[in-house]
Amino acid sequence: MRNIINISLPEKMARIVEKSVKKEHFSTKSEFFRMLLRLWMAGKFATELEESREELQRGGGKMLRSLKDLR
Repeated sequence: MRNIINISLPEKMARIVEKSVKKEHFSTKSEFFRMLLRLWMAGKFATELEESREELQRGGGKMLRSLKDLR
């Protein structure tokens, strides 16, 4: 199921979106914003992963040997 989300952009930003859609060959503005959201989600995941690695290096967290260790 899809949900519709409307956004309001200043004219300058709207022009940038329209130019980017044409230049990058997106089929729609929605596809452009879906790509931005995917990139944001990937960046957020990468940041959280790096923070977890740093915590493990500092001796924090718990290293699991199996899924049974989650209990």
